[in-house]
Amino acid sequence: MNKAKRHEIFSRLRAENPEPKTELEYSSPFELLIAVLLSAQATDVSVNKATRKLFPVANTPQAILDLGVEGLKEYIKTIGLFNAKAENTIKTCRILVEQHDSVVPDTREALEALPGVGRKTANVVLNTAFRQIAMAVDTHIFRFGNRTKVAPGKDVLEVEQKLMKFVPKEFLLDAHHWMILHGRYICVARKPKCDACLIEDLCEFKEKTST
Repeated sequence: MNKAKRHEIFSRLRAENPEPKTELEYSSPFELLIAVLLSAQATDVSVNKATRKLFPVANTPQAILDLGVEGLKEYIKTIGLFNAKAENTIKTCRILVEQHDSVVPDTREALEALPGVGRKTANVVLNTAFRQIAMAVDTHIFRFGNRTKVAPGKDVLEVEQKLMKFVPKEFLLDAHHWMILHGRYICVARKPKCDACLIEDLCEFKEKTST
């Protein structure tokens, strides 16, 4: 895919949604961190349902620590893998209290040192909470990069690196949100909605079905 085509793809995505936002509900970097921690292998909808009950009760590292693992589980038990997530969340909150004065760090190294926080989670927090250029490649963005040929790669790291290289600089800050929303609602896994796609004529997906 050439540079001009990539530029037009992101121009159209920006025109349709000038200020894209995550669908996770949060009001602070800490709330976002916890929401992203809980979202692994779970939908944003299920996470939001849980955090709407959790955050009014506990939305600081100390408050969640005070709930304890079992107390936290009561709020997040509707989310997949909630046992492991509860353990990691409590450990993360303890580190934030003891090592970071209860403030979410704004560097990749410090974020990835938190239990349960991998590269993707760190990238989401850096990009969404701190407005740093970072590319969190989830299943939707991996599919978007490979299917459109904007940034094909064998694994998420390769797709991330290609996106950082090939997405025009003016779009890098918000590209993550445009791609995830497009992948979630239009470029879906099983039957992509090509007829409703605003970049269909630019996409290099080789298996488009003809009507």
